[in-house]
Amino acid sequence: MKDPHWGLFVFLSFLITNQLLLTRSFHLGRLLYRFDDLLSILLIGSLLCFSSISVAKDRQQGITKTTTSPSLLRQDSQAEAQLIYIYSLIGAGKTRQALAASEKLVKTFPNFQLAHVVHGDLLSSLIRPLQKLGDVPHTATPELNDLREESLQRIKALKERPPADSIPSQFLTLSKRNKHAIAVDTSRSRLYLFKNDNSQMRLIADFYISVGKLGVEKSLEGDQRTPLGVYFITSSLNPKSLKDLYGTGALPINYPNPLDTRRGKTGSGIWLHGTPSNQFSRAPKASDGCVVLANPDLNYLLKEVSIRTTPVVISEKLEWVQKTGQKPEELQFFETLQNWRLAKSSANFDKLMGFYSKDFSSYDKNLVQWASVLGEEVAKNKGNPISLSELSMIRWVDKADTMVVTFDELANNAKSGKTKRQYWTREGKSWKIFFEGVI
Repeated sequence: MKDPHWGLFVFLSFLITNQLLLTRSFHLGRLLYRFDDLLSILLIGSLLCFSSISVAKDRQQGITKTTTSPSLLRQDSQAEAQLIYIYSLIGAGKTRQALAASEKLVKTFPNFQLAHVVHGDLLSSLIRPLQKLGDVPHTATPELNDLREESLQRIKALKERPPADSIPSQFLTLSKRNKHAIAVDTSRSRLYLFKNDNSQMRLIADFYISVGKLGVEKSLEGDQRTPLGVYFITSSLNPKSLKDLYGTGALPINYPNPLDTRRGKTGSGIWLHGTPSNQFSRAPKASDGCVVLANPDLNYLLKEVSIRTTPVVISEKLEWVQKTGQKPEELQFFETLQNWRLAKSSANFDKLMGFYSKDFSSYDKNLVQWASVLGEEVAKNKGNPISLSELSMIRWVDKADTMVVTFDELANNAKSGKTKRQYWTREGKSWKIFFEGVI
């Protein structure tokens, strides 16, 4: 007997092709959505059909597979998963089942505005065809437009999944101290959470997020933009001390970082935080610059991540790569870092200073003042070997090429030492340090 899901897939594929050629609109029963809205929903249905077929065959053959499918990624909040399930029912023409599921969803999450819109559309479809998501007659509000955009971003994140066993290109090396890492793709309104086991990163969850009202690339205080770059969680704020706007908690990050400061960027108070009690989620662009998650998703982050050691990469669009060994340029940088260590170990002060940029700064110290600090460290070490442990390297490439390096500096085989962070940049063909400090 043929798998029943196969017929559904063929049916959906036929409908997509037929309607694309004929009417550029789609009608299932009494439900009519704008073509681009329905096409996304139908593609979800097709994806789920293929998934069901594959799983059924594997079960028959006694095969167990792992995948990066969002349904198999751990999510503390099931609201999005339920919403996507409703979309798949709509795509399969099962509007009655979709209506029942949407009713359950709005009861479980009464502040999930997008769920209410979908539920309202399904109710209206019983008496009249619908033209688009949030089809309120003679009404077009910014709020509805925001909800449509949220819906499309959630669907986009489902269709454009990260390749299996891939990681964002920025994460070159993480130490065992970095138990988790976060990457934010602002173009997809998505936050990806990784767990780092024995320096092997794996994706464990991803969540819908909102960013600044005016987009990204923050440069000025109050510009309502979200910064782009490499950051670290600095603390966890007590929700009792926060306004309702910030939801169930907040995780501040170190904006402006040394690269931001070098570029003259201003502002502060960039957090990962939750939503007000009367909202489940916010529009894709709705904050004053922070990264905003639904409260259940934020609560999951609060339980998982550690302060000071969790890196947060915020990118306009993440590049996903397979971790198959170091590239030549990474090896070149690692060699440079080791040469810096050897110069400091051998007390070769002149060679050591050659690794620092002329516009170096460390908090309130310029290069001349930092030279005095280095001189004292070299004299104290007396030419004994220095080792670097718990090394992490994160690369940020925009108009410049930057390496953010964190390590424990151990003198003369000591068991403990100072945890330092350096920012390196390419100057011509050479790597130079423009910031160094104890963290």
